[in-house]
Amino acid sequence: MSASAQLATLAKLREPQEPQAVVKMGFSDLQSFELMQRAAKLLSTSTIVPAAYRTVIEKFDKFGKLKETTENKNGLSNSVVALNMAIRMGVDPLMVMQNLYIVEGRPSWSSQWIIASINGCGRFSPLRFELKELGVKEVERTEACWDNGQRSTRIVKIKVTDKVCVAWAIEKDTGERIESPAVSIEMAVKEGWYTKNGSKWQTMPELMLRYRSASFFGKLYAPELLMGLQSLEEVHDIIEMNQDGSIASVSSESLRTKEIKTPDLTQPAATPETANHKTGEIHNGPPVFAESKPPPSLEKRTQAFGEHEPPSTRPGRVMSSIE
Repeated sequence: MSASAQLATLAKLREPQEPQAVVKMGFSDLQSFELMQRAAKLLSTSTIVPAAYRTVIEKFDKFGKLKETTENKNGLSNSVVALNMAIRMGVDPLMVMQNLYIVEGRPSWSSQWIIASINGCGRFSPLRFELKELGVKEVERTEACWDNGQRSTRIVKIKVTDKVCVAWAIEKDTGERIESPAVSIEMAVKEGWYTKNGSKWQTMPELMLRYRSASFFGKLYAPELLMGLQSLEEVHDIIEMNQDGSIASVSSESLRTKEIKTPDLTQPAATPETANHKTGEIHNGPPVFAESKPPPSLEKRTQAFGEHEPPSTRPGRVMSSIE
């Protein structure tokens, strides 16, 4: 290489180069969306993320051997949503995936995540709980029931050991102690959380009191941390009643695959019930109307006209032109 060419190359290297544009994940432009899809595809192929975010779900038998694999068409899209939430909250995507649960199509946070978010936001002191036992009491609850196909209500009395819990912390800017609304076993009974099938309120009441009061605290004083989502325990405590009074649990998959019955158009239509205007009886078939008689004046004129009928209209006789 000649000396002039070397000098030109060195001069070009010394020139300030234009900085490359930094692409961030998001939905604002094509490059950002493609980058988010690449990151979501990487996470969806991992085996340490929950099953809702995987593109392939593996099922094992009781011996730990792989039984079958099924494709999860929503895995990639769920991963994109989790990535978007992580970017908005400024946290690790894997942390969001491990603490965001999908219950019947509803995203919800784990209570541990809510407590950790409140403690780590820097606005409050570590969250504390004040628990008191109020003694044994009988709590009345109004619940829905079905009686002969009609929806009604009934009063149910439940004897419980009542306890109350309040979550509190010190706000660092003001030094003020702030508290959550009080959560008690009586509240759990009246709201239907306590009597729900499989409820943890009967087996772990103190833990559930702390979890629920922490959720109330976060909704009041730091709603931006929860992004408007409920806790996992709150979603599980939603009650739906069947006609027999049992708890209904409907999943989005069961609604999607539910068979819709269509009417059989080959069957003859049922004959409508009609009333007999003579007797007032109800029967199947066309309506039967009572025979109507002409007015008396019209009937008399008809009879008079029949007695003096014109010769041309009398049967058996033809009028001649002479007549």
